[in-house]
Amino acid sequence: MSDQDGKKTLGVRGPRSGNVKQSFSHGRTKNVVVETKRKRVVVPKPGQSGGDKPGGGRPLGDPSKRPAGISDAEMERRLRALQAAKAREVEEAAQREAEEKAREEERERRREEAEAKAREEREREEALKAKAEEEERQKREEEEAAKRAAAAAAASAAAPAEDQGTRGRGAPAARTNAPAGRSGAPAQPDRNDRDDRGGRKGRGGDDGNRRSGKLTLNQALSGGEGGRQKSLAAMKRKQERARQKAMGGPVSREKVVRDVQVPEAITVGELANRMAERAADVVKSLMQMGMMVTQNQSIDADTAELIVEEFGHRMVRVSDSDVEQVITTADDKAEDLKPRPPVITIMGHVDHGKTSLLDAIRNAKVVAGEAGGITQHIGAYQVTTDGGATLTFLDTPGHAAFTSMRARGAQVTDIVVLVVAADDAVMPQTVEAINHAKAAKVPMIVAINKIDKPEANPQKVRTDLLQHEVIVEKLSGEVQDVEVSAHTGEGLDELLEAIALQSEILELKANPDRNAEGAVIEAQLDVGRGPVATVLVQKGTLKQGDIFVVGEQWGKVRAMENDRGERVKEAGPSVPVEVLGLNGTPEAGDVLNVVSTEAQAREIAEYRQQAAKDKRAAAGAATTLEQLMQKAKDDENVTEMPIVVKADVQGSAEAIVQAMEKIGNEEVRVRVLHSGVGAITESDIGLAEASGAPVFGFNVRANAPARNSANQKGVEIRYYSVIYDLVDDVKAAAEGMLSAEIREKFIGYAQIKEVFRVSNVGKVAGCLVTEGVARRSAGVRLLRDDVVIHEGTLKTLKRFKDEVASVPSGQECGMAFENYEDIRPGDVIEIFEREEVARKLA
Repeated sequence: MSDQDGKKTLGVRGPRSGNVKQSFSHGRTKNVVVETKRKRVVVPKPGQSGGDKPGGGRPLGDPSKRPAGISDAEMERRLRALQAAKAREVEEAAQREAEEKAREEERERRREEAEAKAREEREREEALKAKAEEEERQKREEEEAAKRAAAAAAASAAAPAEDQGTRGRGAPAARTNAPAGRSGAPAQPDRNDRDDRGGRKGRGGDDGNRRSGKLTLNQALSGGEGGRQKSLAAMKRKQERARQKAMGGPVSREKVVRDVQVPEAITVGELANRMAERAADVVKSLMQMGMMVTQNQSIDADTAELIVEEFGHRMVRVSDSDVEQVITTADDKAEDLKPRPPVITIMGHVDHGKTSLLDAIRNAKVVAGEAGGITQHIGAYQVTTDGGATLTFLDTPGHAAFTSMRARGAQVTDIVVLVVAADDAVMPQTVEAINHAKAAKVPMIVAINKIDKPEANPQKVRTDLLQHEVIVEKLSGEVQDVEVSAHTGEGLDELLEAIALQSEILELKANPDRNAEGAVIEAQLDVGRGPVATVLVQKGTLKQGDIFVVGEQWGKVRAMENDRGERVKEAGPSVPVEVLGLNGTPEAGDVLNVVSTEAQAREIAEYRQQAAKDKRAAAGAATTLEQLMQKAKDDENVTEMPIVVKADVQGSAEAIVQAMEKIGNEEVRVRVLHSGVGAITESDIGLAEASGAPVFGFNVRANAPARNSANQKGVEIRYYSVIYDLVDDVKAAAEGMLSAEIREKFIGYAQIKEVFRVSNVGKVAGCLVTEGVARRSAGVRLLRDDVVIHEGTLKTLKRFKDEVASVPSGQECGMAFENYEDIRPGDVIEIFEREEVARKLA
């Protein structure tokens, strides 16, 4: 093998070279020779790739034409790989051809099956139609035969009445038969025509395709041929469009006019959805009206009405309050009403023995658990008398701060028992109780309590009641009065008899077989049980599991407990129960209504919450700029005392808030930042710290985290169990914020006898103290002809040449005014002192 075998001769045209000039620092340069080599590209010739077979005895091509550096083994591997690639291409082409052929056969088979099924279905439908037409034809022939038989019978019945010798008797028969023959003769050709038309319809290609899409009973029961089938209405619409197209008429769909319910505000997308129109069309229509909106923006009802009318629909205006229409308020039928126990409310002045009287009736100690002997929140109890009658009692507080709670008690009650102490007579809260009973239009029974005391005077109580238009029976009136003693039990039986008699007169009835309706007597937030409401059922029966809405809250009756703490499954009319399962604490006095679904209850509660929020915002916000500026001007000189109130029950919290609102005047007022039910929490401490307010707890305590937070932040927490003390402390704190009242105290008069001018001092008045005493620290007024011409202070007060603090009456002295020298003989100087007096709130 020579040196030139398989290689090219080296020459000057091999690698290309060039010079590159490199630059360095300090101006140094260097020329570098750079050579560029071209990459050799190996391209096998066409005749060489398929001719050589590796492994054979033939050579692997001309070595002189082989690329440089390629050995025989490498050349053999390349040829083998090339041949394998060509073989794979041939196999893949054959496989693709086989798959395409199989798919074509599968499509042909499915097409034939579909045609066979369609043909079979058409034949079945034609057979069913032919059978139906045959049955119709037979039925029509039977009816015609029956008619002919009836006509023949009528003719035979009328024949004996006619004359036997009349010749024209056969003519009517002929005339009678002739129309029958004429009416029956065309029946067969008509049937043949219908058969021919049916055959033509069956043979028509286009009509057959239309029939193949009909929904048959067999298809409906078998579920079709796999996949979703069109509805019958869709098939009818398709047939109608095909019929109109065949007749050459326009294919148009009749517009459906809908009743669109539109509230006060609605989004564009929701409006389009209720009209069953495209949202883009509605947006386009609004843009043409000059409103650039999107489908997520809200429009008012008037704009929505224009859109609804433009699209050809009918608008039905609805209000947000329509959600409460699900609450049934229908009157009960007379036959559904059944007797119910009466609801009796104990009312009267504080410490007149209301709770003690109820305690004597119940034979239970209720008073012992109340601070100061004052009922702090409403309790509801049921009592069964010796005669078997059931009575429901409401124990209402007697303190003036609980006026609103007592008013609610009068609204749910049937009979009011007015308790008046025989040794104390009629008091202010007694008068309020009388007014509440009269406003609620409920009968009243006067219970004169404490008759066991030596100083008791029941007759004085009766005469005092006359001043308030309450005339008892012993004074020839209509109001029952009973003398009782809660301490000894005297007169209790007579009181129960009077209540039973009054309830019989009222004939109290209610329908227990309806959705429950009741009133919240009290509500509180229990630590272990959550929000708990004391509910007095007024109508229907409240059952466990009922879904209800009460005020701004809703819930599901999880459990119920009666006044003895026992679990009950249901509560009928006039039965007080504690209800568990609310999502929040309702207000005392809210109405409870049972609804059918949880969604309705949630919707009603959300609507009421939003309405209450809007009402509060409207009440606190200034509607105009002038009102806003006037409110800012009015509040500029008003000092606010912020407080946070937490109570054990909702009624107590509300009563405290109302009492706080009455404290204050045009200079200072109490502002309740937050009032709630339950223990004092860290959030309450945070709110109090941010506003610089104390926290008042009424029959509640702060939890451990709240106490630690209060100690760190320096927030004052005060606990109370009697509302007297809370109101008095807040009132005293508010009075401390009032600016002191400046009062003037007259101390003397002095008359100017002569005026002197003294160097370094100015004019000095020589005066004679005519009344009282003159003091240097006092204020003075200069009177000329009984007119005040100057008011100021004394610069100096001298007796002879000595500076003195005071000069008594009858002595002469020298006086000089501070920054004033217009004094004349004969002027009178009035001397007075100013003193600060602490102001009190009314």
